[in-house]
Amino acid sequence: QVQLAESGGGLVQAGVSLRLSCAASGRTLSRYAMGWFRQPPGKEREFVAAISWSGARTAYADTVKGRFTISRDNTKNTVYLQMNSLKPEDTAVYYCAAESSYDDVVIPSDEYDYWGQGTQVTISS
Repeated sequence: QVQLAESGGGLVQAGVSLRLSCAASGRTLSRYAMGWFRQPPGKEREFVAAISWSGARTAYADTVKGRFTISRDNTKNTVYLQMNSLKPEDTAVYYCAAESSYDDVVIPSDEYDYWGQGTQVTISS
């Protein structure tokens, strides 16, 4: 069983940066593809970014491409989401997710088996 715990959310002004972390327990994250998703208030959950198990491949939603960076440190069982130039439209609960993956591929969808409880990110204008 893999348990995920997000941290790093908060209330910040537009234009600043935040870094979210997702720490895993129960299993190492080796051979696990990882993803970040978000759910704005009153809206459906949406894909944000994904990374392959080795970290060699990444994918981003068009809305965050060029501003957000996903990375991972498998020695620490941790995945990160660096968020720069934040906008009010980025306000959402952010979730990390994990899926076992033998091939070193990204999964740019919600087809993940394990999910964290989420961390709130609020951007004020």
